[in-house]
Amino acid sequence: MRIASAGHAVFAATMIALGIIGLIEGDFTVIWQPVFAHVPAAGALIYLCAFVSLASGTGLLWRRTAAPAARVLFVYLLLWLLVFKMPVIFRSPTVEGSYQYCGEIAVVVAGAWVLYAWFATDRDRRWLGFAIGDNGARLARVLYALALIAFGLSHFFYLNLTAPLVPRWLPAHVFWAYFTGAAYFAAGVAILIGVFARLAATLSALQMGMFLLLIWVPMVAAGHISAFNWGETYATWVLTAGAWVVADSCRGMPWLTVGGR
Repeated sequence: MRIASAGHAVFAATMIALGIIGLIEGDFTVIWQPVFAHVPAAGALIYLCAFVSLASGTGLLWRRTAAPAARVLFVYLLLWLLVFKMPVIFRSPTVEGSYQYCGEIAVVVAGAWVLYAWFATDRDRRWLGFAIGDNGARLARVLYALALIAFGLSHFFYLNLTAPLVPRWLPAHVFWAYFTGAAYFAAGVAILIGVFARLAATLSALQMGMFLLLIWVPMVAAGHISAFNWGETYATWVLTAGAWVVADSCRGMPWLTVGGR
């Protein structure tokens, strides 16, 4: 086995789980949704996405297959972002939710990109040298940072949706909604400009993990969860896995460095 980091293992396991869920449910799992019915061969795409998730996740766990698995997953996710997600921004550029919508898969793309940058072969270096190694990891962090900024803005634009999710035992729900939005925004900016980038990446991944543990897991345990909330639980799980890999890409940076990315 070839485990580069704890985030790598979690990301691979998450892809495997999403592939299995997609095959069982016969529907697009959260990172692929929504795909509209008019899209050609939408039914076949369901199983293609599930297969890519399952096969790539499994491949990431083994030395001989880690490089091609990372390559396939990165390219597939990137194409999905460009073909199915980005057009939403062009159709509704003034709607903040369009950027949040793209930001979710962008985090997963960033995680896959980091793994591709780590595991790339000599052939990849000859043809796509700009997208691998340290430079590839930096580009992945830029994409991740843009997603964080979109997440932060969503907390302000959609306060009526975020504030009610704050656990009941915490006071001042509106404050915490604003705080988490500001934390996402600040982390994104910090990563973009290279100020405390490692700290920002780590704390943003931790924040996503805390959402999963404090908001969605208690809902699941209580049995009070709708289909929409199940989707949000999956989404937070996947985002945490992607963010963890991006945070791992900052290893070796000083925690409080200024000017490095």
